[in-house]
Order: sequence, then C-alpha cells, then structure tokens
Amino acid sequence: MSKDAIEGLKPRQLWEIFYGITQVPRCSKKETKIRAFVRNFASEHNLEFKEDSTGNIVIEVPATPGKENAEKVILQGHIDMVCEKDKSKEHDFDNDPLTIYRDGEWITADGTTLGADNGIGVASALAVALDENAVHGPMQILCTVDEETGMTGVNGLADNFISGKYLLNLDSEEDGVFYVGCAGGQDTVGVLELVLQDCTENGYEPYEIVVTGLSGGHSGLDIHQGRANAIKLLAYLLARFEGMNLKAYEISGGSLRNAIPREAEVKLVIDSNEVKKVEEIIRQFKEDILLEYKVTDPGIEIKLTKLSELPKKIFTTQYFKKIVNVLLALPHGVISMSKDIPGLVETSTNLATIKMDGEVISIGTSQRSSIESAKNNISQSVAALFSLANAEVKIGDGYPGWTPNMDSPLLKLSVEIYKRMFGEEPGIKAIHAGLETGLLGSKYPGLDMISFGPTIENAHSPNERVNIPAVEKFYKLLNEILKELAK
Repeated sequence: MSKDAIEGLKPRQLWEIFYGITQVPRCSKKETKIRAFVRNFASEHNLEFKEDSTGNIVIEVPATPGKENAEKVILQGHIDMVCEKDKSKEHDFDNDPLTIYRDGEWITADGTTLGADNGIGVASALAVALDENAVHGPMQILCTVDEETGMTGVNGLADNFISGKYLLNLDSEEDGVFYVGCAGGQDTVGVLELVLQDCTENGYEPYEIVVTGLSGGHSGLDIHQGRANAIKLLAYLLARFEGMNLKAYEISGGSLRNAIPREAEVKLVIDSNEVKKVEEIIRQFKEDILLEYKVTDPGIEIKLTKLSELPKKIFTTQYFKKIVNVLLALPHGVISMSKDIPGLVETSTNLATIKMDGEVISIGTSQRSSIESAKNNISQSVAALFSLANAEVKIGDGYPGWTPNMDSPLLKLSVEIYKRMFGEEPGIKAIHAGLETGLLGSKYPGLDMISFGPTIENAHSPNERVNIPAVEKFYKLLNEILKELAK
C-alpha cells in the first residue's frame, strides 16, 4: 500500500506530487505543513512565489519560450482537505500521513478521506509547471487555504494578489464536464444550554447506542442521493423510546458542516427491567431503516453496548425531549430543484453535527442555494426553529454563488477542444456546492472562469476515491487548453 499504489501510473509526475501531498497533514485551518510543502516545491524548482497574511500562496510560472506575450492564466485549487475517518480507524490527522492504495481503476485511502478533493487539482497544476512538454503562456498557480470550512482563504485573499485574464479552477469532480456556476452557502447553528439533574436512579444501567455504517458524503454534491443522515436516524430511534424508563446524558453526531453525518451516538441510563424492550425496539428499527435505505445505505448498523460506570449527571426528561424534538423537526435534504438546469439541486439544507461542549449542546446545519434569497430563506427557517426551542442562534457570513456565463470565450474554446480531443460533447453544468470561483469572481470582476476535474467519488467521506484513467484524461485536457490559450 501507499507509494506502491501509484507505481506505473501516468502522468508520472502528477501522481508523484499527489502522493507527496497525501503524506502531509493538511486538515482545514491546519495548513502549516502543506503551505511549507508548496513553498519548498517552488524554491526547489526556482519558481517565484508570494504568500499573503491569510496563508494563500501564488506561484509564478514563466511562459514557454516564445509564448511570453500570451494572456496570463491562473490555475487554482485549495490545499486543505476534509479530515474524516471510520470510527474504528486509528489515525492522527495532525501528524500521520495517509495510507493510500489502488483498487482496480481507483486510488483510495485506508479508512480515511483521500484528499483528492482538491489534492489532485493542486498536483495537476504543479505538474504542469514542471512538464517539459507543456506549452503555455505565463501562469500563476493559486493555492488557497481553508476552502472546506467556509472558504476563509479565498475570502481573505490579499488585494491584487493575482492577475490574469483566465482562471481554471481545478476543483470539480466529474469527468467530461465543465462547471460554469455554483451554489452559495451559509451555516446556521443552534446552541442550547444543558439542563441537568443528579443521576440517582436505582436499578438503572449505563448503555451507549451508536448509529454507524452510513454512506455519508458531500452535503452538496451528494444531497440529492437521498442517503441516510445518522443524526436523523438517531432521533427517529430515540422517539420510539417515548414513555420508557431511560435517561440520556451524552449525545453527539457528525463531524463536519459540509458532510452528511455518517455516525451518531447517545449514552443513556436504562431501567434494567426494560433493557430487553430497548433491544427489541432497536432490532425492529434497524429492520425498518434497512428497508427504507436498502439502496443508498445497506451497511447501516445500530449497536447497543453496556458501559461500566453510571454518570453523575443526566439530562432532565423535558430537556432530552426538547433535543429529540429539535432533531426531528430540523429539515435535511433537497428543498427545491432548479427550474432552469435539469437535474440541478437549487436549494438544500444539511443537518450536519450535534456536539456537547462544556455547558451547551450545539447543533450545526448548513444551507446551500444557487439563488441568494432562497439560501437566506431556508437559513431563516432553520433559525426560527432553533428560536422556538429557546436556542441561541448563530448565522455565519456565508459565501456567494457563481452565476453562469454561457457566452464565456474560455468556455467556448474549452468545449471545442474537448470535442476535438474526445469526439463527443462535454457536459456543461452548475454545481450544488461551493466553489471558490464565486468569491474570486466577486473580488476580480471580469475574470473568465471555468471549473473542471477528474472523477472523484464520495468526497468528504472515508470512501473517497479518484478514478485513475480520468486523471490522465483530465491532465491531457488541461494541457491542451493551456496550449490553445497560449496562441
């Protein structure tokens, strides 16, 4: 496994750079080591670079001899990654390299996210800079930080940090498709103060219920798949215990605002006389849920485990009921589909996390829409529900969408190149996810932009994988577009 996984893959330089990236810890907001990797790359290859106060880096790549007068092109990708792992996987994302392996025509990671989103895009840009066969005008490679947790990197991009007429965003995940628009996003969080009482129940025993084995996925790209949400499943299960002699004292689920929750858990004290009944309810619930999600989440597991020690404090019955009701009432999934682009999700919301932190429980959600007012409306609906539960509401700043320009000269050129190279029409789509192009377009009006990339599946989950043939095809297309732009 690991470096053997890329043996013999083409283009060799791209895969070697990508492997190097996988060996560098680079969770969002913790990009110190990967920024050093990018700086060292530039220095080792005598490429000028600069870094802004936010941590973004731009590398200057000279033109191929004879192409110095061509319009400057910006290649852009983000260097952070979503750090998700299977519950059973031992992995320290702050220090451990990823273990990658080849599975047929795919590269994936062992029990963790792969970081092909957007490591493959960044590796492709860096590979072009070293490629002796590449023909291009002057280029900038813009490496941004913290894309995955709110796009704070590109949002904090220094003034006049980049300059160019064209921008190729290398952060899409579908082979054969040019993306020309994206959704804007916003976070809405509800914070409820804990209401506890002493645990004095005699004859009670401590247990943990874990909902696990879900497919999860990207809260934008995969939201239309109808996959199960572990937090919602846990709430549905807890509702079936209504009127029984059990009390909760811990609850958690999900880990990231932009991922569909794959796992959730609750710790309870249960009357020893009702344990068998709880087991039967769980058995029946699992049977029901597996029928409901047999296509999208056939691996759902619900585990009841006895714990060793009773807690000192537990939630009051009324407070626990409030938490369950809030989780039941919060919307999750597709809110509306686009009327203009067939098959495109227009507006959605993701019930992302529930966490206990000190004296509070925080419930995190994220909203997306290609229409700004619709994004704000669903955020307000979620906020109103939190308010009804007397929760403190926190609404993030959000980020804008990217309005498609179907008359883009860059798009028209890229489509013609694709048809010439591969003998078929490419797809032209907008994406129900945030791309940095939305903010870049607002900061640099007039930039002609497209986004494209190879096939990546199950991004933001430990099932993430990138298609090997699609990477080679993507790299050839990238080089051909750069060659044509240099004319």
